[in-house]
Amino acid sequence: MTRVLNTLRKEPLSGSTRSVVVFVHGYGANGQDLIGLADPLAEHLPDTLFLSPDAPEEIPGMPMGRQWFPIPWIDGSSEEESRRGMMSAVDDFNAFLDALMVDEDVFPEQVVLFGFSQGTMMSLHVGPRREDELAGIVAFSGRLLEPDLLADEVVSRPPVLLVHGDQDDVVPVQSLPEAAEALQAAGFKDVFAHVMKGTAHGIAPDGLSVALAFMRDKLGL
Repeated sequence: MTRVLNTLRKEPLSGSTRSVVVFVHGYGANGQDLIGLADPLAEHLPDTLFLSPDAPEEIPGMPMGRQWFPIPWIDGSSEEESRRGMMSAVDDFNAFLDALMVDEDVFPEQVVLFGFSQGTMMSLHVGPRREDELAGIVAFSGRLLEPDLLADEVVSRPPVLLVHGDQDDVVPVQSLPEAAEALQAAGFKDVFAHVMKGTAHGIAPDGLSVALAFMRDKLGL
């Protein structure tokens, strides 16, 4: 049985939903971490509903922190526990997206996944394995999980924007070209990249501007 994800939402400024952006937060954060980005984005995406679900698992010792799956080198979990947690979270996130399409009466081509760090890992894993192609995936400061499996498991190939800070000491910036190479090898035609100069593990204004332009283009706005 899948777990229902507690979700924050910011309604479209126009009052009419023509597109949806789903924020997918990183390890140790929660839905509150990214929903604030809706404010600067909404002005340029007035018909967009912004959703920011909490990851399904609490992190021991971090009352407000959530995780999509355990990370062995951070929490001491085993590779098996991490893999099991990831696959369970994949089921949860797919169920969330399935319900979103029905509840908000939108099609996949009206939905963008906007991930950060572990949320990027989730977005890049789930999006290409969904039957119906999403409008796009914005992938900040993360990496592509199991790149060697992608070519065999890919089902759809949505446009992807990879964004990373060149001073990231959490997820190395080298993860960007590695992800781009694996995506292109798996047949993805629309793979874009932007490196945020002087930026650590975060989202800089220039990265957000590039992400906004990408979303407006792929949502046809």
